[in-house]
Amino acid sequence: MKAKLQNKSVTLMFPLYKDKKTVRKMIINSLKILKKVTKKYEIIAVDDGCPEKSGEIVKEFSKKNKKIKVFFHKKNIGYGAAIKTGFKKSKCDCIFAIDGDGEYDVNILPELLKKLEKSDLVITRRYKKKYNTWRHIVSWTYNAVLRFLFNTPYRDISSGSRLVSKKLIKKIEIDTNSPFLGAELTIKANHKGYRVSEHGIFYYPTGFRSGSSVSFMNIILTIRDMMNLYFKL
Repeated sequence: MKAKLQNKSVTLMFPLYKDKKTVRKMIINSLKILKKVTKKYEIIAVDDGCPEKSGEIVKEFSKKNKKIKVFFHKKNIGYGAAIKTGFKKSKCDCIFAIDGDGEYDVNILPELLKKLEKSDLVITRRYKKKYNTWRHIVSWTYNAVLRFLFNTPYRDISSGSRLVSKKLIKKIEIDTNSPFLGAELTIKANHKGYRVSEHGIFYYPTGFRSGSSVSFMNIILTIRDMMNLYFKL
């Protein structure tokens, strides 16, 4: 199994918005785990109009290591748009997309790679969500509605880490620029008959951000994109 994993090239990519306090640690931890699992890898960060200029920190790293790359959006377009840029720029066999705030552990990568041997997409399910009451309500309702509308079994469809084959990304068109991206990718992959698996993880809230994905505007955008996909399918 280890030999098979070593033969895969891996892109580890993460979006940046308000992640200045975590970006250095993300890069250092990402390099450590990538060197353990493969010789062919790259790190991609996407600065989505970050007001803290987090991408400039990545740019300094990239000057010393050509395997580290950063791309900039001139203005904030959205979480989904940043992930799509990372997908597009990736040159490897598979892409580990993870949030840049440090809430998800990059060291889960070897386990996800093993699952990808028999899957096209591996999504992660948080064992326990350490949210406040409002976020618990939003998360539970969101996942329940998605299971009802799209007849999917997934319990945590939009967690902030997933591993996907580059071949699948080339075959599925993603429309959303909102946090609905994780759900859209999974639902479309499932709808087209690709192999989707779940993997349980622990996660570590940083406290640096107040949950931008559940802001009022992002909730509205997510509902819009969810209904658009429902009628499209």
